[in-house]
Amino acid sequence: MTTEHVINAKQIKTQAFTDQKPGTSGLRKKVKQFQQPGYLENFVQAVFNTIAPCAGKKLVIGGDGRFYNREAIQVIIKMAVANGFSHILVGQGGILSTPAASCVIRKNKACGGIILSASHNPGGPDEDFGIKFNGENGGPAPEKLTDAIFEQTLSMAQYLTIDTDDIDLDNLATLQIAQCQIDVIDPVSDYADLMESMFDFSAMKSLIAKGDFRLCFDAMHAVNGPYAKEIIENRLGAPIGSVINGVPLTDFGGGHPDPNLVHAHELVDLVYGEDGFDFGAASDGDGDRNMVLGKAFYINPCDSLAILTANASLIPAYAKGIAGVARSMPTSRAVDRVAEAMNIPCYETPTGWKFFGNLLDAGKITLCGEESFGTGSDHIREKDGLWAVLFWLNLIAVKQQPVSEIVKNHWLQYGRDYFTRHDYEAVDSANAHEMIDQLKAKISTLPGQEFSGVKITSADDFEYIDPVDSSKTTAQGVRIYLENGGRIVFRLSGTGTQGATLRVYLDCYQQDTALLAQETQQALSELIQIAESVAGIKQFTGRTQPDVIT
Repeated sequence: MTTEHVINAKQIKTQAFTDQKPGTSGLRKKVKQFQQPGYLENFVQAVFNTIAPCAGKKLVIGGDGRFYNREAIQVIIKMAVANGFSHILVGQGGILSTPAASCVIRKNKACGGIILSASHNPGGPDEDFGIKFNGENGGPAPEKLTDAIFEQTLSMAQYLTIDTDDIDLDNLATLQIAQCQIDVIDPVSDYADLMESMFDFSAMKSLIAKGDFRLCFDAMHAVNGPYAKEIIENRLGAPIGSVINGVPLTDFGGGHPDPNLVHAHELVDLVYGEDGFDFGAASDGDGDRNMVLGKAFYINPCDSLAILTANASLIPAYAKGIAGVARSMPTSRAVDRVAEAMNIPCYETPTGWKFFGNLLDAGKITLCGEESFGTGSDHIREKDGLWAVLFWLNLIAVKQQPVSEIVKNHWLQYGRDYFTRHDYEAVDSANAHEMIDQLKAKISTLPGQEFSGVKITSADDFEYIDPVDSSKTTAQGVRIYLENGGRIVFRLSGTGTQGATLRVYLDCYQQDTALLAQETQQALSELIQIAESVAGIKQFTGRTQPDVIT
C-alpha cells in the first residue's frame, strides 16, 4: 500500500559536538551519549552534507537490533527525506546485518547505507551504540570521507528533518513521503540468495541429511539469528534448533556478542562436551565476525583464512581461481605461506575493512581476513560471518573430513603459525598511550637487543601505502621481529567506548612436525615473556593477566 505525504523540510538549530570523530568502524559511544539532543542528528547531517547532493539518490538503512536501533532509524528516515533522498530501503524490524547491508547496497546500486551497530560490543540502555556510513561499493567509508564527516561535525549549526509519524518497521511495505519512496524490505532474502549462488548447497544438504553430522550455530541473540535460521535450517535442512540464541534482542540476552571461546560458552560446551557436536559456529552482534569449531577443536581465525585460501578452488564461487589475498597487519603470516605456494599476491594492510575495499574494487584480491574473527571475499565489501561458516561447511562436505583433520593436514603441508592475542580492556587511556609512545621512542634501539636469550632483528611502527590510490596510513602498531621467527605487535584498538584497549599479538612459525600439536600459550610462552620485558605491560596497565585471550 502506498501512502502519499507532502511535507516541508524543517531546519533545526543545533550545537556542534567535538567528539564525533569516526574510528575504523564508525562512531561508537554509549547509548546515553547518542540520546543527547542533537547528537545522533548532528552526525547524520554531517554524513549527508559530506555526500551531498542527496537529491535523487538511494539510501539503505538498517542495524543489528541493539537498544536504540529502532528509535535511531526513525530519526534517520525523517532526516533522509528532508535532505532529498528519493528512495530508502530499510530492513524489516530495523534489522540488517552488516554483510547483508553491503549486499543490499550493491544489488540496488544505492549511493550508500547507514548501518547502526557497535559490532561485538555489549548492548542495552547502559551499553554501546554505533553508526557508520558505507559507500556505494557496500564497504566502510574510506579515511578521506570519514575525515570530511568529522570536519562537518565540528561546525554543525543546523540539521534538516520533517514532521511526520514514525513508519511501521514491522511489516513489509512501500510508502511515499514527499518525494521519497520508502521500502521496508525482507532483510534476509537478498543475502540468502547470494549465499546460495556461491556455495554448493546440495553437497551441504547431503552432509547434514546423513544424520551423523551434528552442527550448532550460536547467533548470540544478535542479528544473524534470522539469517542462520533461513539458510542453515530452512535451506540446508539442519534440524530445527540447530540455531541457538536465534532471536535478536536489544541487549543480546545480557551477553557479550563476541564470538570467541570466552563469550560463546554455551556453544563451546556443546562441541567440547563428552559427546561433542561435529561442528560449531558463532557470529557477533552485527553478523560480520565468525568463530568456527570442530569437535573439541578450535580454529584460530588466522589459520581459517589460510585454509580457506588454500582450498578456495573447491568452492563453486572460486573454482576458477583467486586473484590474490590480503590480511590485516596483526594477523599471523599463515596465509602468506599459502599465497607464496599458490603464486598469488598477498597484501598486508592496516586494521579496518575499508583497506581491503580498495584492493577488492581494483580486482587485486579475492579473499581477505583479519585475526579478530573476520573473513570475507569479493562478494560484498564487508567481512562476513555466516559466509565463512558456509565456506567451512562446504569444505567439510567436499573433503569428507572432520574439522580437526582438515586443519592438521594443512599444518603438515604448510607448517603452523602459532598465534594469540592478549587484550587488556578499559585501560587508563593516558597510561596506554604512554606505553605505546615509549615503545615508539625506542624502536631504533631495539634491533640487536636480547631478551630471554632471543635477539630482536628489526622493529618499526607499521605504515601502509595503498597500492591502489597511493594514500598513506601511519602509526598502525609497533612491530617487533625476533631471530627465532617470532613477531610481537602492540596496538591500541579503536573499537571500545571506555578507556583504551591494549592488544598484544604474538605469533611464531613452526615447521617441525613433532611440534605442531603444542598448546598455543605454551608454544608462545617465551614471546609472552619478551613482550612484557620490552613494553612493561604490567607497569602501564596495572594488570597481571589479559582480560581476554584469543
